Amino acid sequence: MTRLGGSVSACCGPSRDGGVAAEPYRQPVEVAVRRPAPRGMVRVPGGTFLMGGDDPDGRLEDGEGPVREVRLAPFMIDPACVTNAQFATFVKDTGYVTEAERIGWSFVFRQFATRGVMDATVPGAPWWVGVEGATWRSPEGPGSSVGDRQNHPVVHVSWNDAAAYAAWAGKRLPTEAEWEMAARGGLERKRYPWGDELAPKGRQRCNIWQGRFPVAPSKGTVPVKSFQPNGYGLYNVSGNVWEWTADWWGTEWEPFAEDPAGPAEGTSKVIRGGSYMCHDSYCNRYRVAARTSNTPDSSTGHTGFRCAALI
Repeated sequence: MTRLGGSVSACCGPSRDGGVAAEPYRQPVEVAVRRPAPRGMVRVPGGTFLMGGDDPDGRLEDGEGPVREVRLAPFMIDPACVTNAQFATFVKDTGYVTEAERIGWSFVFRQFATRGVMDATVPGAPWWVGVEGATWRSPEGPGSSVGDRQNHPVVHVSWNDAAAYAAWAGKRLPTEAEWEMAARGGLERKRYPWGDELAPKGRQRCNIWQGRFPVAPSKGTVPVKSFQPNGYGLYNVSGNVWEWTADWWGTEWEPFAEDPAGPAEGTSKVIRGGSYMCHDSYCNRYRVAARTSNTPDSSTGHTGFRCAALI
């Protein structure tokens, strides 16, 4: 039996790094910008905010802290993740082929996989399997489709795929600092985009794992505008799908930074927000300060993205 990738945490997703590909990895082709960024984005006023967290159940190894002061210029950001319908328009317009399609497989949550399962394992995370034919068009592999999920977030897109879409749309991926400022929605040092309580008055506010992981049934993704938006009008910045950001991964911070863009180079890109596979019993990375990363060529059934732009 083949091993896929390196060790991973339960919810954050395996990487292609060290894994098996049907063909050698190739950098995606350049995609021309289609037009200026369209309307419908949310304006974030910029200014100074406190980034990071010191939650008692936070993860020091992830570089969540220390809490530090960050100043950002005003920017625009999508209120929701890019949907399957939006990504289909991009593909139709450009003929773009995603990395999962070119490589021939992607990572799927085992509960959803029925066909095309590779004879391979992910060390430490048996709930992930490589599935031949799993792509944004067929999220669970052969026989599946996004026909009734047009308003769900597109998944099985790598960082490179997300960056290509953003360029075509006249946008870009948000920096990690922009993502966090927007996700906080104007609140200061709160655990979640809506406050400190996970389910105020018993009401679910995000799409995270319900029941015992990984045996309870999962519904996977939900529409991108499910649940109430935060103070800036952003939907699902906690749970549903992990979101790619522009930054390379790093864990060292200055006490003050202005418009930070992360390390100059690296091997993994930061992802934020958590997903439908996160649960407090083992992975509470749906907190606003939580963070992790994955390699730019990796794709999974629980990672998507939203775009940002300059004002």
